[in-house]
Amino acid sequence: MPQSLVSLTTHIVFSTKDREPSITDELASRLYGYIGGIVHNTRSVLLAAGGIEDHSHLLVSLGRTASIADLIRNIKTNSSLWVHETFPQLTRFAWQSGYGAFSVSRSVIERVKAYIANQREHHKQETFKDELLRFLKEHDLEYDERYLWD
Repeated sequence: MPQSLVSLTTHIVFSTKDREPSITDELASRLYGYIGGIVHNTRSVLLAAGGIEDHSHLLVSLGRTASIADLIRNIKTNSSLWVHETFPQLTRFAWQSGYGAFSVSRSVIERVKAYIANQREHHKQETFKDELLRFLKEHDLEYDERYLWD
């Protein structure tokens, strides 16, 4: 096949370091726009972004040359630098070292977008920790809980 074609949609989840409640409403609107630019630069598409003060959810359609590890490293590194430059008062802002990335079927993309948009309401009933553990179980991923939280 002389052409490379890709259809990979991924739900990415990661938290702030030590789950510090650093992502204010003011920061979030600008931060997710900035992250969208980072994603775009990898020829991927940010379909949805959101979260609450201590963690973020991204729905990304990966470009044909993008790797998930490189994409997330670029998002975290560049957005963290941007936050420190743009919001110098957020000296403690940092992302956790790990992440969760979960495949999303095309048939449920709209449902995942709605889930991400509704994070504030969702987290009135489920903690981030319980949410992540649920994702890991739903996707049948083995994990060592000692290394989930930093």
